[in-house]
Amino acid sequence: MAKLTSIEDYEIFLYSLPNNYREIEYSTLVVKRYNRSIAEVSGTIFFKNNIKLSIKELIDFRKGVIKTYSYEVHVGGNKQFWYDSQPHPNDASLQSTHPHHKHIHPDIKHNRIPSKNMNFTRENLSFLIEEIIINFFKPT
Repeated sequence: MAKLTSIEDYEIFLYSLPNNYREIEYSTLVVKRYNRSIAEVSGTIFFKNNIKLSIKELIDFRKGVIKTYSYEVHVGGNKQFWYDSQPHPNDASLQSTHPHHKHIHPDIKHNRIPSKNMNFTRENLSFLIEEIIINFFKPT
């Protein structure tokens, strides 16, 4: 698990993901630096079996926090679920993990559940990759 203390360390973590998970075919993740401590991560991790994880993060490495994020999982051309940090303060069912939540079927846009696994103070990608592997790859 990568710490959010250095852009350089996070880049090494991101760019080594295909070497650390055999289910990943390749990645288009890039880190766009805004200054010494703020960077945006965007791109897609392509898995075997026509699965992809699209990622967008804005990270403040000086404070060690993810300011905003969005993660979408597609199988084929179909969106399976997504996580985002868009607050929904009037939805009582999401308050236990506010603002972290997951969009799921049916009615994926409006059907949201709390997400205790998303976080602003640690990287989320390890959890997401493991979730994809558990849900979409048969054990070997």
